[in-house]
Amino acid sequence: MPREGKAKVLSEAEFKRMLKTLAGEHHAARNVALLYLSFGLGLRVKELAALSITDVVDASGQLKEEINLLRRMTKGGKQRHVYLTNPQVRAALQSYLDLRRQDRRHAVAPGSPLFLSNKGSRFSPNSLQQVFKRLYTQAGIDGASSHSGRRTFATRLIEKGIDIKAVSRLMGHSTVAMTAEYVEDNPARLKNITREIL
Repeated sequence: MPREGKAKVLSEAEFKRMLKTLAGEHHAARNVALLYLSFGLGLRVKELAALSITDVVDASGQLKEEINLLRRMTKGGKQRHVYLTNPQVRAALQSYLDLRRQDRRHAVAPGSPLFLSNKGSRFSPNSLQQVFKRLYTQAGIDGASSHSGRRTFATRLIEKGIDIKAVSRLMGHSTVAMTAEYVEDNPARLKNITREIL
């Protein structure tokens, strides 16, 4: 259960339900890529909206392994790097880009926005928040928001035993205390921890 006022952390089953709900939808490839970048990299909607093709694709047309988020793209104006190394995240992004390349109306030119709205233009952070809200509603997931991917990202990393300092760096937080606020307590995990105490 999410803490009051906090975006819901999704279970693996809920994330899979989201993906299943998107199958066959008009903008399925784009929305799947959005979900994977949110949940797999911990990106904020402001950062997703700010991404351009050159941020994720190199001069030879291949996906980069590192995305440089410039200060103008991030909350608080703090530059950070995110790592595009997860195979599922890469596959979702590549599928979306392949579809974009097939659609002559939406060029994959270096300076063009990575994610295009229905009108073929760059999303604003607010309009992208609405996309996430619609996706969660369609999947029947209550309490989720555009920040759920980011909270789920942090929570899953901590649950896998990744140290909080590394998670804090990946999130772009200035303190580990801020990162700790993102992590959802998992009652089953807490029970297992106390079971192993003595």
